Amino acid sequence: MSHLTVWYDAGCPLCRREIAFMRRLDRAGAIHFVDATGDDVSCPIDRAELLARFHASEDGVLVSGADAFAAMWRAIPLLRPLGLAARRPWVLALLERLYVGFLRVRPRLQRLFERGPA
Repeated sequence: MSHLTVWYDAGCPLCRREIAFMRRLDRAGAIHFVDATGDDVSCPIDRAELLARFHASEDGVLVSGADAFAAMWRAIPLLRPLGLAARRPWVLALLERLYVGFLRVRPRLQRLFERGPA
């Protein structure tokens, strides 16, 4: 079994919801989730860079973006097939394009989620 650490932005309402969902799916506790906004966080890279993109360390290898999501999916049995599919270069490239597109609209989505339902 691989060792997986995931850093997330606890100041982001989207990230908090996503990580809460992943924690529920991670029944085996295979993922170590780290709030990258905390004062006692040992950041493997610059904190601003860590917060700008999703990052994970899978077996000591730091990955980001779609690759980090794929690593997290591989650790969760229900999502493992998607994570394994992302090992194919063309699948990972497609997921990365989608992730970069998401990053462009993330600030607007964050504001929407901060306000809550109308």
